[in-house]
Amino acid sequence: MPKGSDLLVAALENEGVDRIFGVPGEENLDLLESLRTSRIELVLTRHEQAAAFMAATHGRLTGRPGVCLATLGPGALNFSTGAAYAHLGAMPMILITGQKPVMNAKQARFQIVDIVASMKPLTKLTRQIISAASIPATVRDAFRVATDERPGPVHLELPEDVAAAEFEDASVIPIHSLEHPVAHGAALDRAADAILAARRPLVMIGAAGNRPSLVEALSAFMTRTRLCFFNTQMGKGAVTGCSGLYVGTAALSEGDYVHEAVERADLIIAIGHDTIEKPPFLMKIAGGPKVIHIGYQSATVEEVYHPDIEVIGDIGASVEALGARLDGKLSVDEGMLELRQQILARVNDRAEEDRFPPTPQRIVHDVRKVMPDDGIVSLDNGMYKIWFARNYRTQVANTLLLDNALATMGAGLPSAMMAAMLYPERRVMAICGDGGFMMNSQELETAVRLGLNLVVVILNDSAYGMIRWKQAVDGFRDFGMSFGNPDFVRYAEAYGARGSRVGAVEDLVPTLEAAFADGGVHLVDVPIDYSENTRVLVDELRNRRPGVECA
Repeated sequence: MPKGSDLLVAALENEGVDRIFGVPGEENLDLLESLRTSRIELVLTRHEQAAAFMAATHGRLTGRPGVCLATLGPGALNFSTGAAYAHLGAMPMILITGQKPVMNAKQARFQIVDIVASMKPLTKLTRQIISAASIPATVRDAFRVATDERPGPVHLELPEDVAAAEFEDASVIPIHSLEHPVAHGAALDRAADAILAARRPLVMIGAAGNRPSLVEALSAFMTRTRLCFFNTQMGKGAVTGCSGLYVGTAALSEGDYVHEAVERADLIIAIGHDTIEKPPFLMKIAGGPKVIHIGYQSATVEEVYHPDIEVIGDIGASVEALGARLDGKLSVDEGMLELRQQILARVNDRAEEDRFPPTPQRIVHDVRKVMPDDGIVSLDNGMYKIWFARNYRTQVANTLLLDNALATMGAGLPSAMMAAMLYPERRVMAICGDGGFMMNSQELETAVRLGLNLVVVILNDSAYGMIRWKQAVDGFRDFGMSFGNPDFVRYAEAYGARGSRVGAVEDLVPTLEAAFADGGVHLVDVPIDYSENTRVLVDELRNRRPGVECA
């Protein structure tokens, strides 16, 4: 007779789940046995946090929830950062954790933490499965909630006795298609009239515009209207092509070169902006451009973001309908195109400078050189993220993965591993600082065991570089940010990966090319000169616009 755990696995298979990432424990053993005889692959990681990052990235890249598994107590609590990562980043994910039996307490309170309560602020929904009979409805609802806009994580707790309980009816609930509501015609007309009345409209693509399902519609809208656009950090790479219209990425909130385009505009069409991101520009109550918000949900009104017009509904349908209203009625903004050239030239200044250690601009330039258009770069969090957001150009959607919501360290390697599993035919590169890499470096073993083709670049400055930079900019003494590192080449070899160290600036491109040609997991240790942080991001921008704080 089937058990509750069998029914859970059947419900997961019904949802199309083909992999579960995690570190099982004693309270998961019934579920583990049910998985053993299923079509679902169990991907064993070396830490629960990495499993959660992988599951979240699965959701981000496919639009379908990734699933991760942990035991009770300490294992479940190790999911916390991954849950917050998915929650703030709007990535659909299902977290499954074990728990002691609910009908007896033979181990008293050993390892018991109220995980359902602890997950409440970190998820869209958290629920304990109370009986085997409730599993089909609970799982179907969990996947519905995780994928509905705004997407995010859902937590399910499976007690040991519920997993082991026998149950006769193993039926699951069929999946049905679901379309989002479309925007009201009056809102679309209002937005179209505002765009046609504007002299210098500018599009901004935000995080909620960067969904796998929106690539075609959003790319078509940009091509059809020929409006220039910039993007937030998490909106970067949302469209395919359209590179001739791209003005830049708002890696800072104000004072950067891209903000010249924002200041020139009299109307900003914000597609999918989510205020969970660090602000891409600071909207003023009086003065400055008007803002149209196009989103699945009404805008969150903030001190720095309070739209004048809102178009609420399915973003894909909204931009298609809006494009039809604007078709053939807009003229190319030659002034914005000219400004675009100036902005990109300034941002790309010194990209080929040959000093050693290499500058951030040179590293971005050389990485772009070795990555094909469909190659995927996954960033951890550090100072280099600002440089990649500003300088790295994308031609194909969803080929630069960065986090500007929780902005946690430690996610770069697991996210790249997930990308390599989903797209084994494409080049995938993780770019991590030495600090962030060491937070989940144990997953090199997982990557090697899985036979992934993956290049991991470590930008080595022996410090928590971003905070060290901010410490200096804010006038504090250099304190508490430096550390020692292992020999990263030997460290990689200890896990069965290959390792290389770049010793000259001209060696970076050939080293990366050789790493991809070798196949397997290859770590490349690259020193970095972060003096450009102050020269460009403080002195140059501040001198260009006295009185404007670059942040």
